[in-house]
Amino acid sequence: MPIVRSTAFALAATCSALLSLGTVLPAQAQSALDAAQELAQMLDGMTATELSGDNLVSALEGAADAGQPIALWQLGTMYETGAGVQKDPAKAFQYFSRIANENADAPPSSLDADIVAQSFVKIGDYYLHGVPDAGIPEDASRGHTLLMHAATYFGDADAQYRVGMLYLSPEGFGVNPLQGARWLSLAARKGHPGAQARLGEMLVLGNGIEAQPVEGLMWLNIAYRSALGTSDEGWIRELTDSAMAKADPAQAETALRAADTLGSQFAEF
Repeated sequence: MPIVRSTAFALAATCSALLSLGTVLPAQAQSALDAAQELAQMLDGMTATELSGDNLVSALEGAADAGQPIALWQLGTMYETGAGVQKDPAKAFQYFSRIANENADAPPSSLDADIVAQSFVKIGDYYLHGVPDAGIPEDASRGHTLLMHAATYFGDADAQYRVGMLYLSPEGFGVNPLQGARWLSLAARKGHPGAQARLGEMLVLGNGIEAQPVEGLMWLNIAYRSALGTSDEGWIRELTDSAMAKADPAQAETALRAADTLGSQFAEF
């Protein structure tokens, strides 16, 4: 299991003290990114009075000035979502860009690698879609390059999923089912529900690859279980229910047994 990031706890404790909440991040936070996301969720539940704006932002900015990726990430997340500050995608982009620019060659096993990889994903998305109001132009080529760096160098599951989907889209890298399945498989085996579902769908239908319905149904069921309680639950449930309803009963039963046996190996995302 990934080690707990001490910098994440230090920053979380500082923010808690400033806000006089008496609350810290869960002891089981698994990474700096987990800690930052937990902090973001905590902030989302606070009132404007509790946030008191300036003291929290000042503390985070001080840590960001010292080059702490988790502080830069938290500020980027706050400005992206408008949690505790006025929503400002341009500022969010700047914070995520700084993380990526200053840590592009950080060892993939380093403490902040997950935050760095996700920062590449964030700014890649900004370039893929563009944010004209924030002065961020649409630049698909640059967005693809950033996502590919996160997927290849850092081995980030979310980036690998996105790369896999780009290989299935004419507007992405061009339709190449074999490459798409390869990247989806990498992310699926790291527990990414979306990748598990899309890979399962490809295997069930034989979309550009050899159909393997039992394995496909297994991945769909693993994906559905992984997605419970998340924003992906709805579409993955619909995809899984449809495939199971059309499947040969014996194959469906075999797939469910495989999901029961192997599912825990692919639930780490």
